[in-house]
Amino acid sequence: MWSADGIVSLCCEHYSTKLPRKGMPESGREWTLLAAVVKIKAAPEEETVSSGERQKASKEVVALGTGTKCIGQSKMSKNGDVLNDSHAEVVARRGFLRYLCYQLLLAVRGDESSIFTPGAEKGKWRLKPGLSFVFFTSHTPCGDASIIPMMNREDQPCQPIRAEEPRLTAAPSTPRQGNDKDHMTESEPVAMDLRLKRKPEENNAGSSIKRIKTENSLSRSSFRAKEKGNRVSESQGDSSGQAPQKEEASTSEQGPALGGSASKSSLTAQAEVLDVHRTGAKCVPGGSQDPHQAGAQYHSVGQLRVKPGRGDRTLSLSCSDKMARWNVLGCQGALLMHYLQGPLYFSAVITGRCPYSDEAMRRALISRCSALESLPPGFTVSSVELQQSQVEFIHSRRLLDENHDPSKGKVTPCGAAISWCAVPDQPLDVTANGSKQGVTKKALGTPQARSRICKAELFLQFRELVASTPEEQLPDSLREKDLKTYWDFKRAAVDYQQAWQALRQQVFEAWIRSPRELLQFE
Repeated sequence: MWSADGIVSLCCEHYSTKLPRKGMPESGREWTLLAAVVKIKAAPEEETVSSGERQKASKEVVALGTGTKCIGQSKMSKNGDVLNDSHAEVVARRGFLRYLCYQLLLAVRGDESSIFTPGAEKGKWRLKPGLSFVFFTSHTPCGDASIIPMMNREDQPCQPIRAEEPRLTAAPSTPRQGNDKDHMTESEPVAMDLRLKRKPEENNAGSSIKRIKTENSLSRSSFRAKEKGNRVSESQGDSSGQAPQKEEASTSEQGPALGGSASKSSLTAQAEVLDVHRTGAKCVPGGSQDPHQAGAQYHSVGQLRVKPGRGDRTLSLSCSDKMARWNVLGCQGALLMHYLQGPLYFSAVITGRCPYSDEAMRRALISRCSALESLPPGFTVSSVELQQSQVEFIHSRRLLDENHDPSKGKVTPCGAAISWCAVPDQPLDVTANGSKQGVTKKALGTPQARSRICKAELFLQFRELVASTPEEQLPDSLREKDLKTYWDFKRAAVDYQQAWQALRQQVFEAWIRSPRELLQFE
């Protein structure tokens, strides 16, 4: 039906050819991340049968986002008019919410072009047969999915410090420098004894810190290994983009000794894990913390993390954590759940060319929640398909580092975030620091300064959907109830809230929730 490379190429082409330059990185100096949602429409079965050949599915980008930034807690607004999290994955998903809301509006108005068809319950809708949605991100999501073992020395952003060896100056995923820690990874040179084997240590809560399995764990730890000719054995997975079978990581298992002499052939057969890619996201307060030990034991894995920001602390959970939540509660959110027969899950998550581990992605998005029980009907831990493409986003950090001209100044992340979605009214939205790019200080706090994907604007679009729904078609959850505030409508989605409560109580106990006063706007 589709390939990972085909999905990524479609998204990158849309970005390059169908969007204006506004909000894009400054050439030669800035980089950003890209994420998108692609609608897949399977070829009608009768066409496949009549032609005798398998017909290609149609693909359409319906939402797209760029961005790397996050605002601090002190800048959050009780009016819901500031965009708190502008990481590309979050921006793309919020644009997708706009798209879904518009498609539901078409449905309640009786427009046949809608992607929805009536469900079994009154006022409920479900996707038309043959439709699904694929999520693309140009880089592994920040947080747990980005804690990836580095296989072989050239995969490390920094060489281990040794007296007899100089530090390398080029690498496939150069760490961010200085205080640019809004997204992805951070790294520091670490001196380490590669022959040292550590026992699991106790964290502050007294529980064993999870270790990263270091043998037979990766299908592709880093694209640079391929470029350098260091091949990982077949037992570690293939290069088809399909997820190889994995063994679960265990807190009691230790990887092979990291040091000792080895022939070139043995290094080819079994790659050494010398370090891990670092994530700038910090473990949430109250949960297990990173041990910050040398090399591969720097991070603990499977933990909830908050995104770093400039200045004060953020309340935004990492993209890995948010995507894991979508994989249980659905990507539609609480408000649109009022109108849907069941949650909507992405059928696949495609990652662009970058340092990547299928095992780390699976752990971050699926395995952490696999023991979840007692979910309401329709909710599940989705077995989302995970693939990686070898197509690289044109404005990636790695490509910029590789071709950077120092005379153009320091490499830095782009400060703007772009949101685009397939709706007729103002599909493009460009923001900076949580508000529309280019607004004056005087205009801040007014409707003119709002992003189209902030909470307040999405709530207005939802209220328009409710007002446009004929009385006899209103879902039962919206009938005869005194619902006024944003929080009132979210809380009234009972099944969604029950599923969210189960996820918090059983898996994500330390999840940071937004202060209630930030959700009471009308």
